[in-house]
Amino acid sequence: MLKTYLPLLAAIGLEVIATSALQASQQFTRLVPSILVVVGYGGAFFFLSLALREIPVGIAYAVWSGLGIVLISAVGWVLYGQKLDLPAMVGIGFIMAGVLIVNVFSKSATH
Repeated sequence: MLKTYLPLLAAIGLEVIATSALQASQQFTRLVPSILVVVGYGGAFFFLSLALREIPVGIAYAVWSGLGIVLISAVGWVLYGQKLDLPAMVGIGFIMAGVLIVNVFSKSATH
């Protein structure tokens, strides 16, 4: 199962890096973060395409978006001091629960 999800996890990691760099690029006015954005998103989509060989697109996108939201929220808090209020944290908790339900109980997910 890990082998199946490894490209998806790489895609999510690269997407989080690219999104974090997007914030740091200051609307593409800083060179290094701007390069990270382009390379990160390119790599993310490459690895997502590999993941889609084994994982249905709906499941892959649910995991991609759910984990991406959780991770980028954490990065925003740690790196940029962007705090979340209680409703935002509850909503993110629901997203995490949804990703968990899809992966543990769905027959559509690759197990």
